[in-house]
Amino acid sequence: MSENVIYSINGPVVKVKNAVDFSMLEKVYVGHKRLMGEVISISKEATTIQVYESTTGLKPGEPVEPTGSPISVTLGPGILRNIFDGIERPLKEIAKESGAFIATGSDVAPLDEEALWDVTVKVSVGDEVVPGQIFATLPETDLIEHRCMIPPTLYGTVVEAAESGKYNINQCILKVKDAKDKLHELTLVQKWPIKTARPVAERLPISVPLITGQRIFDTLFPIAKGGTAAIPGGFGTGKTMTQHQLAKWCDADIIVYVGCGERGNEMTQVLEEFSELIDPKSNRPLTDRTVLIANTSNMPVAAREASIYTGLTLAEYYRDMGYHVAIMADSTSRWAEALREISGRLEEMPAEEGFPAYLPSRISQFYERAGYMKTLNDQVGSVSIIGAVSPQGSDFSEPVTQNTKRFVRCFWALDKQLAYARHYFAINWTESYSEYVTDLTKWYNKNVDMRFLRSRQEIMSLLAEEAKLMEIVKLIGSDVLPEDQKLVIEICKVIRVGYLQQNAFHKDDTYVPLQKQLKMMDVILYLYKRCKDLVAQGKPMSQVVTSGIFDKVTKMKYDVPNDHIELLDDYFKQIDAAISQVA
Repeated sequence: MSENVIYSINGPVVKVKNAVDFSMLEKVYVGHKRLMGEVISISKEATTIQVYESTTGLKPGEPVEPTGSPISVTLGPGILRNIFDGIERPLKEIAKESGAFIATGSDVAPLDEEALWDVTVKVSVGDEVVPGQIFATLPETDLIEHRCMIPPTLYGTVVEAAESGKYNINQCILKVKDAKDKLHELTLVQKWPIKTARPVAERLPISVPLITGQRIFDTLFPIAKGGTAAIPGGFGTGKTMTQHQLAKWCDADIIVYVGCGERGNEMTQVLEEFSELIDPKSNRPLTDRTVLIANTSNMPVAAREASIYTGLTLAEYYRDMGYHVAIMADSTSRWAEALREISGRLEEMPAEEGFPAYLPSRISQFYERAGYMKTLNDQVGSVSIIGAVSPQGSDFSEPVTQNTKRFVRCFWALDKQLAYARHYFAINWTESYSEYVTDLTKWYNKNVDMRFLRSRQEIMSLLAEEAKLMEIVKLIGSDVLPEDQKLVIEICKVIRVGYLQQNAFHKDDTYVPLQKQLKMMDVILYLYKRCKDLVAQGKPMSQVVTSGIFDKVTKMKYDVPNDHIELLDDYFKQIDAAISQVA
């Protein structure tokens, strides 16, 4: 019987008196049901533990067992296509055992231990191996090859290697002897602590965009591979749907979707939709390159914090294989609320709005694990983080949004008025920004066209000018404006409705290649240039508008298929014809 017993219980926070067996951030088992917990504070008098499961029914006097290791996840084949809770328990397997609700103390292996994988062994006896080296490969899904790597701290010589063939995750594939003659048996899996970033050889400069096929992102506010972005927005503005669209269409190899503290019915919808979605690039189910971590609002509050780090560690594992991974964290506000609740139970001094004083450092630790990296095996991989933020009442001045803004370089501000007007994506172009444009200039100039970013700048300038003019229009109406300013308002309507607004249910508008985006900008700006010349000659804007050319240009996103971009060239002739009629 353990000498360490529970002294007090306060929600998910448990205290043990006069304990000397524990170390900081150590994983422990609490109570007779062996609930998973983590040591978060140690003093001479008491050790404080946060429990990642419901403490209902737990009593003082029950044992607390140390494990000697931090909270870790199991990394190996079988992660993709799976659905985990915040502490990497497979929800499908738990459902078979205990139904729709997770039983406390549920002890189910994270990965299938009986499944056989078709393993190709890449090393042989006598080979010197180094950290991160790929020693075996296997097809994890039809889209993704799983690459088993030497643990990041192991150097040595192979003394025994299995033949290529079918193995389960716990069978020994390799025996390696290190410099101290200690023998290490390597299987298809390894464990890694979730709060420790996996090591890399080098952090590379960010220079490649994460292509999404969504015009407002690729054109106005691009995110880079290895970059960070925040999507703040009030209830109903489309944070989750924006992340769904990005998960489906962005050119990341693997998607990690973390539902952190979201409503149960919303997470159910996510799980059902993801299982039905077809990956447009491969025509295979999207789940073949997706891992889902579901931590609903009725699950234990402490597990929200763990779910974020669990998702990050899984993403870093695939990055180390040489893949580009995108994490969708929905939402970091719920995670911050969990920190606030536990901080309150620990009786820590609250900072702004009751959040703990260490909130900024926790947010920065999360986003700093993104990056474009050279891995230990000389591959190039990246982790891009797109985090949703749910400020109460759409108040962007609250602490979570403001602190997130400090640590991300891409800010996609969702607007309630745009959302209610059914403008999708409801991203406010005056409040949003991306700091990656300069880093990506060389890539856009080389791979698309030097005109792309110049056209982007012109469109941004027009939208900024329209925002100023609309303040005047609200006061005195548009009739008193001079003709050149009326033109700005008309052309910005084309930009807003014909370019920035996108239809996720239209086969040619749900994803738009960069070349088509450039051509659409060319058409809109050509229309603006010709109308500007006309206005300079004293012609009224009303005559140009009645010609119908503005409406025709607005609808070009539907009328021109993605595989026939050359049809956009006809619009230049149609603009010339319409202008010549007015002139």
